[in-house]
Amino acid sequence: MSAPLWLFTGPELGERNDALEALRKNAEKKYGQLDNHLFYAADTPISVILDAVQNGSLFAEARFAVVRNAEAIKKKEDIHALTQWVEQTPAEDGAFIVLISDEIGIDKKIEALVPKDHKKIFWELFENKKQEWLRRFFAQSKINIEQEAIEVLLELVENNTEALKTACAHISLFFEPGTTLTAETVERLLAHNKEETPFTLFDALSNANLEYALNIRQKLTLSKESSPVQLIAGLTYCFRRLRDWHTLAQTGGLDDFSLKKAGFTSKKAIEQYRRASRQWNEQTVHRIISLLNKTDMQIRAMGQELSGILLDACLYSIICNQGRELAAYSET
Repeated sequence: MSAPLWLFTGPELGERNDALEALRKNAEKKYGQLDNHLFYAADTPISVILDAVQNGSLFAEARFAVVRNAEAIKKKEDIHALTQWVEQTPAEDGAFIVLISDEIGIDKKIEALVPKDHKKIFWELFENKKQEWLRRFFAQSKINIEQEAIEVLLELVENNTEALKTACAHISLFFEPGTTLTAETVERLLAHNKEETPFTLFDALSNANLEYALNIRQKLTLSKESSPVQLIAGLTYCFRRLRDWHTLAQTGGLDDFSLKKAGFTSKKAIEQYRRASRQWNEQTVHRIISLLNKTDMQIRAMGQELSGILLDACLYSIICNQGRELAAYSET
């Protein structure tokens, strides 16, 4: 029997989230009420996660734990504990652990523990697949969309189906069945109803616009739709993509074919990451990712009250000090 351990990785957030929810619904159908848990591997020891799935609620028949940032599980003792749990836990125990990562892979020893049919990489969709996805989405509401309008959507919206779904659902509210969406209509609507996201924050950072970046941060943390942790997760994703860009550049892979293969498809995204690569070299990108992870842990430890100060200090360090912490900067 397969171990009750799953691994979902990759940058395609929409399909990955759909797979996670499908697994959760199957578990509910089989066991009834679930004891749901969400953990972040960067600041939660494996022992705490295992304790949650081994000692569930009295009112739930099964325990379902989602562990995000699973690439952070690297300590020998954590990998050993997880290995023992897999070896000792039967498939029908009612325990579920789902490891999630925006990276393509995580520690190989952990990957080896996951049954082959429980493991999936969610790659960013190719350009033609994104276009098909958009047509299908609007067809469900009996709305047509011109090719140029599709291209505008892919230029203006982050290219994963989670972000596209949000934008398209918003657009659909304004049109009756039988309508045909044009490029001008889509551009006007998206520009008029533009919402700030971690991706627009990354764009402000890549332009070295501190004032605008701090303004976006404030809007995001005041919004009910976002949180400091989600903001950092979005920024971390962007800087990991920038790390991928630098890797391509080192191998001479910045031609159109190589960029599309790596998921850099829209002209806007390519321009943005090219600009960002001039702003931060590969070493600096690694330092910024570490700074974001540390800021995430500080916010979790200190609470939401100090999140604004911690985030603003982080953004200042990224723009003005190449990702070096302010304390370290003041000592030089």
